[in-house]
Amino acid sequence: MQDRYDPSQIEKAAQAHWQASQAWRVREDSRRPKYYACSMLPYPSGKLHMGHVRNYTINDMITRSLRMKGFNVLMPMGWDAFGLPAENAAIKHGVPPAKWTYDNIAYMKGQMQAMGLAIDWSREFATCDASYYKWNQWLFLKMLEKGIAYRKTQVVNWDPVDQTVLANEQVIDGRGWRTGALVEKREIPGYYLKITDYAQELLDHVQVDNPKATLTGWPERVRLMQENWIGKSEGLRFGFPFDWNDAAAWRDGQPPALPAGEQPPRGPLYVFTTRADTLMGVTFVAVAAEHPLAALIARFRPEVAAFIEKCQQGGTTEAELALKEKEGVRTGFHVSHPLTGEWVEVWVGNYVLMSYGDGAVMGVPAHDERDFAFAQKYGIDIKKVILSAVEMNYMRALEDQAQPLDELTRETYEAALLRHAEAQEWLPDYADKQGVCINSGPLDGLPYQQAVDKAAALLAEKGLGEKRTTWRLRDWGISRQRYWGTPIPIIHCESCGPQPVPEKDLPVLLPQDLVPDGSGNPLAKSAAFQAGVRCPQCGGPGRRETDTMDTFVDSSWYFMRYCDAHDDEKMVGSGAAHWMPMDQYIGGIEHAILHLLYARFWTKAMRDLGLIRIDEPFTRLLTQGMVLNHIYSRRTAKGGKEYFWPADVEPVLDASGKQVAARLVKPVASADGELPAGTPIDYEGVGTMSKSKNNGVDPQTLIEQYGADTARLYTMFTAPPEATLEWNDTAVEGSHRFLRRLWACGLRLSALPQLAQAGKPSAPAALGKAARALRHEIHTVLGQVDYDYQRLQFNTVVSGAMKMLNAIEAFKGDGDGAASEGDTFALGEAFGILLRVLYPATPHITHALWRELGYEALMGDLIDAPWPSPDAQALERDEIELMLQVGGKLRGRFTVPASASKAEIEQAALASEAFVKFAGANATPKKFVVVPGRLVNVVL
Repeated sequence: MQDRYDPSQIEKAAQAHWQASQAWRVREDSRRPKYYACSMLPYPSGKLHMGHVRNYTINDMITRSLRMKGFNVLMPMGWDAFGLPAENAAIKHGVPPAKWTYDNIAYMKGQMQAMGLAIDWSREFATCDASYYKWNQWLFLKMLEKGIAYRKTQVVNWDPVDQTVLANEQVIDGRGWRTGALVEKREIPGYYLKITDYAQELLDHVQVDNPKATLTGWPERVRLMQENWIGKSEGLRFGFPFDWNDAAAWRDGQPPALPAGEQPPRGPLYVFTTRADTLMGVTFVAVAAEHPLAALIARFRPEVAAFIEKCQQGGTTEAELALKEKEGVRTGFHVSHPLTGEWVEVWVGNYVLMSYGDGAVMGVPAHDERDFAFAQKYGIDIKKVILSAVEMNYMRALEDQAQPLDELTRETYEAALLRHAEAQEWLPDYADKQGVCINSGPLDGLPYQQAVDKAAALLAEKGLGEKRTTWRLRDWGISRQRYWGTPIPIIHCESCGPQPVPEKDLPVLLPQDLVPDGSGNPLAKSAAFQAGVRCPQCGGPGRRETDTMDTFVDSSWYFMRYCDAHDDEKMVGSGAAHWMPMDQYIGGIEHAILHLLYARFWTKAMRDLGLIRIDEPFTRLLTQGMVLNHIYSRRTAKGGKEYFWPADVEPVLDASGKQVAARLVKPVASADGELPAGTPIDYEGVGTMSKSKNNGVDPQTLIEQYGADTARLYTMFTAPPEATLEWNDTAVEGSHRFLRRLWACGLRLSALPQLAQAGKPSAPAALGKAARALRHEIHTVLGQVDYDYQRLQFNTVVSGAMKMLNAIEAFKGDGDGAASEGDTFALGEAFGILLRVLYPATPHITHALWRELGYEALMGDLIDAPWPSPDAQALERDEIELMLQVGGKLRGRFTVPASASKAEIEQAALASEAFVKFAGANATPKKFVVVPGRLVNVVL
C-alpha cells in the first residue's frame, strides 16, 4: 500500500477496474427490485460546470448506495444536442453545428468519466442522432392522425434584414440580436400540440391538496409552480354590446365609413373575468394589439396604428409582457356596459394577451393593481364597488361604542381609507373576496360568491354571458424556423396541401454539413434537402417543411428511450415497461415548468397512443440548489463592466467583518490596460457561477489539483442537495485533508493482522471496554447515516462518515501495547463500515482501501458489498452517563452500569467526584430526583 494519498493514480486504477468489468452495464432483472435514478440530460455546451458535478454526484450516490442494498439500479446519460446555441456557435466559428456538438460531447463525456460516475454508457445517445429523432417524427405523425397535433398560424418575431424568425431571447429592446433591425410581428403557419386537452389531468395529478394527486414525491414548490402555470380559472365570459354604426359609440366624430361591401362589425365584445362581483366598477375595456377590432380601428386612427406597430416590436411571451410598462392608446370607440347601458371606452393595451380568453379585458381600476396603474397613467375614472373586510371591520368598530378603537388602530384605518379614496395608491386588501358590493345596483350588499352568481344570472337573461372555466395553459407550438433541430415530417404540395411523410420514409434526415450564416434557415436554401421530393398523395412535385421541432420535444421523452436505447423497431419496448416510471429524477428548479410539464404531457399522449401504461413519468423529484460564487467587477473608462476571477482579488472587510469591497492581489490585464495590485474592485455579492462573470470553477482543474473524490465530497458535504452551495476554496482544501486523513488511517490499520476479518457474522466474546465503546459509536452513527441516505440528505451522510473517522483515529484500545483480537475486530469492523457508507460519495479512494486492506477477499468488490446495518448488540450500553445536579444546578457528570437500580444510582451520585467536590464527602441529602437515563438532582 502506497504511503501517500495520490488521487490521480488511485482514480485511474479504480476507473480502469470498473471499465474492464463493465461494472455499470445494467440489464433488466426481475429477480431484484428495480430503481431508475436519472439526472436531466445536459446540453453539450463544451465543458461541465460545478452544477453538473453536484447534480451527477447526487445521482451517483443514490445509484451506488441502492446497488449495495440489493437493487438493480439504472443511471443512464445522454445529450440534449439540438438547439440554438449550436447554431450561434456555427455562425461565430464557421463550422457546422454537428461538428461543434459532437466535439463538445466527446470532451464532456471524458470529464464525466473522470468523475467516476456509475453511468451505463451502453445506453448513451444524442438527441441529434437520426436513430433518436426518427421517433420524434414518428410520434408526431401519430399525434397528427389522432388530432393531438394540428396546424394553424402563429405570431412570431421576424427580423426583416436576416429574413428569419427570432426566438424571444434573441429580441433585445425590440431589435434583432444580430442585425439591430426593428423586429416585426408576423403570422405564419406552424404546428401545435393539444396539451390543453390534458389540462385537467395535468392539474389533478400535481395539485397540492387534491385527493387525485399522484406526484406527492415532488417538492411542493414545484407542484405549485405547475399548478399556477396550468392556471385553471373559474369565472364569467360576457360581452359588451356595440354597434359600429351607432354614432353614440364615437364620442369624437362620426362612425368611419367602411368600403362598399365590407360589413361593419357588431358586438358583443367578449371578455373573461374571475371577479364578476366587480362588474359595476368597469370604467374602460382594453383589447390586445392583435384584436380584430383594434386592427379595424387602426385603419382610421393613425395614433392607434402607430401604437399597434410599436406593440409588434419585442417579445411575445406572457412573462415579457408582464415586465413591460403598461401602455395603451384610446380608440375613441365605445361599447355599452351589459347591465347599466353606460358607454365604456375601448383602449388598446400592450399588457393584453390575444391568446388569453378573447383577447380583451374589463378594466376595474379600483380593484385591480394593473388596471389601477393604467387608469392613473391615462386619467381614466376609478369607481369603487367593493367594501373590503378592512373597511367593514372599521365601520363595525366605530358603531360598537362598548369597544372604542385605540388611537393607533383608528389612525391606521383612516389613513388607509383616505389614501384609497384619493386614489393615491393601490391597496391589495381592496381586491379581497371577503368584502361586499357597493355602488353596484342589483349587486349591492352581496358577498363575493352571491354577487358572482347574481351577475351571471343577470347577464344570462340578456344572452350576454355565462359561467366558464378558462386555462392559462396554451397549446404547445412546436414549429421553429431554425436549422439545428428535428425536421418536421411534412411535404407541401401545391395541389394537395401539407401531407405527412409516409412512415416508411422516416427518418427525414437533417443535413449535418450546413453552416448557418444568420440569414435565414439554411434548410430553405438547401437543394439537397429538397431534391426529389414528391407528394405522398398525388405523386407530384413537393417541397419539404423547413421548420424544425422545438427542442423541448427532444427532452420530453428521452428518459424512456434510455430504457430501449438501441431498439430500431420500436420507440419504446419491454425496457420501458420494466423501468418506468422513473423512481428518482434530479435537476434544477429552472426546469420546474416547461420541461417537466411537457414531459408529463408527452407521457400521457404516449399512453393514449398505446405505447406505455403509465400516467406520470417521474415518481420522485429532487431539485438541487445552484452553485454560487463571489462576483467581482469594475467599470471601465468607457463605462463598460469587466469581471475578475476570485483568485485575483482579496476581500476588503468592514468593522463587523462583512465583505464590502475587494482589491487586486496581482497585476491583471484590463480594458484600460494593466491594473496594478491593490486596485480597488467592486464586490457584487454571490451569484450563480457564470463564464461571463468570471466566477466559475472548472471541474477539470479541480480534479487535476485535488482529484475527483475531493470535488464530489465537497459538493455533497457543504450543503443539503436542495440548498444553494456557496463556493469556498478553503472548504475544498478541507475536504481534501479529510481524504488524506482517511488514507493515512487506512495505512496505519494495514499493519494489523487480519483486519478485514471483522466482516464475520459476530463479534468475539472478549471485547474490552474501549472496543465496545467504539462499536457503540460506529453503529449509532451508522443508524443515522442510513436514515440520511433514505432521505437524500447527503451532507449529513458525509458528516456522519467524518464522525466515524474521528472515532477510529481516537481509539486507543484496552491494552498497553499491541492491539488485542477484540481491538482489531472493532477497528476492522468500524473501518469497513466507514468505507461502505463513504463509498457512494468518494468511490475511488474507498475502492482502493477496500482492496488494500483485504475486505474485497472477504466480501467481494465494494460496488456489490453488502450494505452495513446497525447491530442491536453493539447499540447496547454497559454504562450510561448521567448529569449531576445539586439543588437544580448542573455540577458535573458521572457514569453508572446500565443495569443500575435507583438506589445504586443515588449512591453513585453521592460518591461521584463532582458531588464530593461541590458538597463534600459528608453532605447529607434531603432527597433525590432521578430521571432515568438522563440526570440525578440531589437536594441538600
